[in-house]
Amino acid sequence: MSNSLLLESESRSTRFDTRLSKRQKMLFSEAASIMGFKTLSEFVIQTTQTVALQIVERNKLILSSDKDREVFFDTLANPPKPNKVLMEGAKRYNKKFSI
Repeated sequence: MSNSLLLESESRSTRFDTRLSKRQKMLFSEAASIMGFKTLSEFVIQTTQTVALQIVERNKLILSSDKDREVFFDTLANPPKPNKVLMEGAKRYNKKFSI
């Protein structure tokens, strides 16, 4: 879903409140002005949404299905024991690089 479609198709039915330091607000306000946004809220919503969509899409490319995610995170949490080929490769690496 594109950024503009998300903004146009969603009704404004929820709130998101946050606290900013004065420096952050000044920085964000300056960036919003430079980019031509009418309000700081418009800038924060648009830029945050853009980055969030990029993160989600990148994640989907890497782990495209629920099964992929399940296998990936299960392997991280419960790594298999090294097999003979891996152990031999580690020995060769350590010997070559004097580790």
